[in-house]
Amino acid sequence: MKRTSAIALLILTGIIWSIGGFMIKLIPWSALAIAGIRSGLSSIVIIAYSKPKRFHFNKYVWLGALCYALMVISFVIGNKLTSAGNVILIQYAAPVYVAFFGMSFLGEHARKIDWVAIIIILIGLACFFIDELSFNELWGNIFALFSGIGFAGLTLFMRKQKNGNPVDSVLLGNLLTFFLCTPFYWNLTHTFNSWIYISILGFFQLGIAYVFYSIAIKHVSALDAIIYPVIEPISNPLLAFVFLDEKISMNAIIGGLLVVIGVVGRGILKDDL
Repeated sequence: MKRTSAIALLILTGIIWSIGGFMIKLIPWSALAIAGIRSGLSSIVIIAYSKPKRFHFNKYVWLGALCYALMVISFVIGNKLTSAGNVILIQYAAPVYVAFFGMSFLGEHARKIDWVAIIIILIGLACFFIDELSFNELWGNIFALFSGIGFAGLTLFMRKQKNGNPVDSVLLGNLLTFFLCTPFYWNLTHTFNSWIYISILGFFQLGIAYVFYSIAIKHVSALDAIIYPVIEPISNPLLAFVFLDEKISMNAIIGGLLVVIGVVGRGILKDDL
């Protein structure tokens, strides 16, 4: 696969991920029930795609799976406890972690243009969500931080498997999440809409998206894999503006432009500097 095709897959992945924040809030179940059932449904997609013939996984697969479970569970809990803006902004500190550890763990060095892009992206995200940010919701912000750490760890460990089958970490992570959350599946309010939403989240927002992500990550650096999907936090309100005529504030427009400038500018200048 060409690098440009891999980047296109990452951007598409980010767009698909973007439906998670608001849809989680529409399901009247506990955070752990949502996380577990979503991952259980996602594992069906991953198994259908990868058709694993064995379950003998190495340490990087297991570590990636643990990071995945930490990420998805913390993401859902964070979205239940605080605003989607808080979760996304704190979670997307993940490129900083990858930039710090990418060199020692993967031999992939972050250059000056990478750090400039990260700073611009973080400022853009802050502007984009400034109207809904609240730093009083402590536990929601803590779980958002854990989600970002899990996201960074998953990316590093999946990239470590670039010559193998990175999707194994996602499959194992989904299975771990499903079984860890088993005690929370009882006494749910079963409605048609809830099952439609959780099916979309499981099969599409996690399953299909992580198939794309696992394909792309074999052909780009870990930092690429975590920066290009940053389209995720800005695509949801943009789609709402296009299809639902929801208004976007000037702060959000400025923030969105900064994110795009950071991502696109890095992509254009990276090979020239």
